[in-house]
Amino acid sequence: MKQHNLVRALALGLAVAFGATSASAAEGVDTDRVWVKFKKGQRANVETLLRGNGGRIHHRFDNLDSFAVSLPPKALERLRNNPNIEFIEADQPRYPLAQSVPYGIDLVQARDIWDANRDGIVDAGATTGAGIKVCIIDSGIHGGHEDFNGVNLAGGHPTGWNTDTCGHGSHVAGTIAAANNAAGVVGVSPGAVSLHIIKVFDGPNCGWSYSSTLVDAANRCAQAGAKVINMSLGGSTSSSTESAAFASLYAGGVLSIAAAGNDGNTAHSYPASYDSVISVAAVDSNKAHAVFSQKTNQVELAAPGVSVLSTVPFVSATMTVAGTGYLVDLLEGTHVDVATGALADGGRCTAANAAWAGKVVMCERGDISFADKVNNVANSGGAAAVVYNNAPGGFNGTLGGPGPAIPAVSMAQADGQSLVASQLGASATVSTVSSNQGNGYAYYDGTSMATPHVAGVAALVWSANPSWTAAQIREALAVTAEDLGTAGRDTSTGWGLVRAKAALDYLNAGGGDDGGGDTGGVEASVSGISLNTTSKGRNYTTTAQVTIVDGDGGKIGGASVTGCFSGAVTGCTTRSTNGNGRVTFTSQRYNGGSVTFCVTNVTGPVDSFNNANACRSN
Repeated sequence: MKQHNLVRALALGLAVAFGATSASAAEGVDTDRVWVKFKKGQRANVETLLRGNGGRIHHRFDNLDSFAVSLPPKALERLRNNPNIEFIEADQPRYPLAQSVPYGIDLVQARDIWDANRDGIVDAGATTGAGIKVCIIDSGIHGGHEDFNGVNLAGGHPTGWNTDTCGHGSHVAGTIAAANNAAGVVGVSPGAVSLHIIKVFDGPNCGWSYSSTLVDAANRCAQAGAKVINMSLGGSTSSSTESAAFASLYAGGVLSIAAAGNDGNTAHSYPASYDSVISVAAVDSNKAHAVFSQKTNQVELAAPGVSVLSTVPFVSATMTVAGTGYLVDLLEGTHVDVATGALADGGRCTAANAAWAGKVVMCERGDISFADKVNNVANSGGAAAVVYNNAPGGFNGTLGGPGPAIPAVSMAQADGQSLVASQLGASATVSTVSSNQGNGYAYYDGTSMATPHVAGVAALVWSANPSWTAAQIREALAVTAEDLGTAGRDTSTGWGLVRAKAALDYLNAGGGDDGGGDTGGVEASVSGISLNTTSKGRNYTTTAQVTIVDGDGGKIGGASVTGCFSGAVTGCTTRSTNGNGRVTFTSQRYNGGSVTFCVTNVTGPVDSFNNANACRSN
């Protein structure tokens, strides 16, 4: 997670979305229930009239000059023309749409494995992550969160693993394993994977720890039977002892995954930059590299890390409209208070408007700063300001300092547009009063958020066959990643965006080294080099085509191969193999003579390179 967000520990209110529903869900709805809007000063007369016509009053909203009431159909017809009544409209039912699916879950193909038909129900016999344990080394977990109900949770030293005053660890855990239920979000594994929690951070600012503490935690993960370790943490200095520890864990079959770092530069972060650890970069919903994500030659995979919605212990801001809850976030610097008023459309709130007095004003993002929008609402006498996004999804924002004395929150575009289209005039309440250890949800940014997507995918894929090795899983994730940016492996996104179904299909089809005959994990070797020299006049060009295989002859795609020409022409180049394990090298033009070509190194989803028979001469 980005450090400034880490310090702020931003959290959002309970995510409950409501909207249209099917006919079957509408059974039992009171079709005679209506809103009755009375004219100013006529409340008592209308209330007497409603009761005299057999009405059953459910709510009275003095600030809206309205009643919610059930009336016999014949009485409704008589009352529509009463001079004391402004209008009557249906009291529309609102139904929960269950949980939302964060964009990253589908971007990494998680539901392609366990909910292929997208009906919200885990497919019969689907691979879900069950039987695999992921260890999360972080700030603990809010074990009482509604989205961890039914998830197998355990933890170890230090104590207090099942509490989280920071929120970071809970957010990571939700991305991996939030349950597929009627609330909040769902994880890469729909609540089926087991989680083992090691708490190394604490406090509202998350604090810090030592490399020795991290090694101790990682060893405890392995002792607990974890196959995957998630480390959404890091530091700028390497440690030879720490490096040896993670190498030992990998050799023992544990796959360690860590955040590449959020400084937006080319510096290495550790433990992510150790060879035995998968380094994860962040991309956004458009698969574009996140500006804060570090770029290094150790970056191996990329995953969603921008505006990632997941579970947190905090409910820092809430909003209800006509009794329905909506997901909102504090605008940093907002006044802490609770305000209620009729919902109003302020457009982009570029100027004050006296008509907003006493109202909760919806302001679309854009044109002017958040602070200016909120100030315009406050200067109009508005009760609260809600800034909704002008692009898909939610966002975090700041007022740049202390704001005016009204609550100010942000909201996702879809919810904002829906409220403006259908709920203007309804009673809305906005609260910026925080509570801890609740069922909160938050949008966070960072490679910390990308890392659990990869850890979750590794566990999800591995659960299909727990006898697969860590090296096989690592190779499959790399080989099948969606190549982004520069062709082949690059420093921004590594091999590319991790893809669960593609990796599972690859392994089920026999891809990946199984360790047979190898000294360790995936041992790469050259199965053949074809060398062909062509001439154009007195200029000669030599082309070498190479095939890279594992210890069992399986083709290794996505490997980084370094090949060198010597003799009549010289030069070394590094290129990536395609899905068939092939890569082509072409020499510069020369005047003739013998040429030797050698593969000098193979890296990537491999553990070693056997350079026997790696040269060919013409």
